[in-house]
Amino acid sequence: MKSINFLTMKPCCKILISRKNSPFLGLPLPISHQPFTPNSSTFQFHHSFHTAPRTRILNLQSILRKTQKPFSAPSSTWGQSRIFSSSCLCGKSSNRWRHVIASVASVTNYSTSVETRVNDKNFERIYVQGGINLKPSVVEKIDLDENIVSDEGANVKVGEDSVNNENFEGFNAVETVKNVGRKESVVEKEGWKLLENAVVSYCGSPIGTLAANDPNDKLPLNYDQVFIRDFVPSALAFLLKGDTEIVRNFLLHTLQLQSWEKTVDCYSPGQGLMPASFKVRTVPLDENKFEEVLDPDFGESAIGRVAPVDSGLWWIILLRAYGKITGDHALQERVDVQTGIKLILNLCLSDGFDMFPSLLVTDGSCMIDRRMGIHGHPLEIQALFYSALRCSREMLLLDDGSKNLIRAINNRLSALSFHLREYYWVDMKKINEIYRYKTEEYSTEATNKFNIYPEQIPHWLMDWIPEEGGYLIGNLQPAHMDFRFFTLGNLWSIVSSLGTPKQNEAILNLIEAKWDDLVGLMPLKICYPALESEEWRIITGSDPKNTPWSYHNGGSWPTLLWQFTLACMKMGRMDLAKKAVDLAETRLPVDRWPEYYDTKYGKFVGKQARLYQTWTIAGYLTSKMLLENAEMASLLFWEEDYDLLEICVCALSKSGRKKCSRGAAKSQILV
Repeated sequence: MKSINFLTMKPCCKILISRKNSPFLGLPLPISHQPFTPNSSTFQFHHSFHTAPRTRILNLQSILRKTQKPFSAPSSTWGQSRIFSSSCLCGKSSNRWRHVIASVASVTNYSTSVETRVNDKNFERIYVQGGINLKPSVVEKIDLDENIVSDEGANVKVGEDSVNNENFEGFNAVETVKNVGRKESVVEKEGWKLLENAVVSYCGSPIGTLAANDPNDKLPLNYDQVFIRDFVPSALAFLLKGDTEIVRNFLLHTLQLQSWEKTVDCYSPGQGLMPASFKVRTVPLDENKFEEVLDPDFGESAIGRVAPVDSGLWWIILLRAYGKITGDHALQERVDVQTGIKLILNLCLSDGFDMFPSLLVTDGSCMIDRRMGIHGHPLEIQALFYSALRCSREMLLLDDGSKNLIRAINNRLSALSFHLREYYWVDMKKINEIYRYKTEEYSTEATNKFNIYPEQIPHWLMDWIPEEGGYLIGNLQPAHMDFRFFTLGNLWSIVSSLGTPKQNEAILNLIEAKWDDLVGLMPLKICYPALESEEWRIITGSDPKNTPWSYHNGGSWPTLLWQFTLACMKMGRMDLAKKAVDLAETRLPVDRWPEYYDTKYGKFVGKQARLYQTWTIAGYLTSKMLLENAEMASLLFWEEDYDLLEICVCALSKSGRKKCSRGAAKSQILV
């Protein structure tokens, strides 16, 4: 079993010190050259350990290695009441104890207690607490003497030096990103200033970015929270710049929130659900003290009370990106992180009534979080699901406990890629085939497997589809195909290689051919075309925010720019990416970085768009840095995995009843 990693993250915790010269971890505390003010609520001590103390800490680590217990996740852990277990305490010191807020390391969670005897009355313990719930390590000083810490007591700031070199595997990679010499434009400087101003701190450490940070917005609603999906472009921008702490903190703290109880009307969803967002709140305590707590939203406060299915998928994707860019793979190997991945996958791979490998979700469970007729098997969820499965297969440690899960991942990846490539893809040839479909076929060899009626083909599509392009449709269910073009799902299908190489190329060809419709005056349309008239009334429920060509109903979202850039770079179409970035660069700062744009060509700022939207800013900055560093961009996308095409669960069946449908279509898919 791997050794426990100390001093890898810096959340706040309490250090209780009761003697003037009490040792820390069996070591004498360094003497402070700065005066200590008894009445100050917080103070810092700027000393570091020297060679001898560091050696002693390493010895302690070897002791911990010998005392580790096997990891277990009792079911009772997941039934805990919703309490703010992760908090930091601030305020005036009491007469008996000095509460010192310090940056300390989180520790991989094992049920371990190590005791170091100093004398008969004084000893220290380091508790590594919490099972799979990540909590800050608590260094607790227990003293039977009545002496109170004097003014000469010191606050030891730990966490600057790591005792495990694995935590710095990515140091050179990060430095490479930092040292890319390029003069930032005025727009980029403004963007970075706004992004840094949107950073949210928790116990003195950065933990995420606000959804929007408009100083003139008096009613922020939930835009003053940290959203998992919104933070992804911000995280990539920070990683590409070399600032890794905020991303690491975000990954670990959101992982901790995963285990909290989520209940809506006396019903709780399955284990592994990640929150849509969280907010740092300040809770007052007694004696002028207060503590910061994380308050997550799992959908119980969201419009429509919809669980955020995409949050866990984005978390896994970001975890892989963090490891790829920084080289810090030790984070992925932590027991709590491995458990978090498995819980998300178990939730997604659980057996149900569905006959398809695609993930079944309700309307509004992803970026399109309002009623837009995407319930069922929307492309966006399938593309993110496929990406998360590929990420997990890379990051999961192979052992007896994960073999079955990895086998299930491979089987699902194979089935999902075939399903999407074969049944979601449309181009001129496929539309003509659907146009001539026979219906009501009852056979395992039916051509029209989903009983699609040709009359479903919309009139706009027959005139709109170009000769040399194609795309993946928005949704597929029995007797229903949603022919709308959904940008995020198609772009992420390119990035993850969910589509074939020819399909990926055709998607970009379609975007280029229909540039005015899909990009217009501001990249990029979230979907095309908009629902209008009676169709809008029935499908959206007459949603006043999703009126035609606004918000999620055909609005233009600049945050999609970074995904478009990544897809173009993968396919060698840098010209398209630069064209879109240059277009956005001319308008975004002038319009004060809005959330989205309205009208068919994105001419006006959205009627309810928030200004200084963080993922608009981060999407632009990430796109600029990706274009300047193709090597880093290559770490964020996947190439075709030809082995997946050969995996088929039908071959494992001894029954002659199952007949695989891949044979006839394989020649079309393998190219």
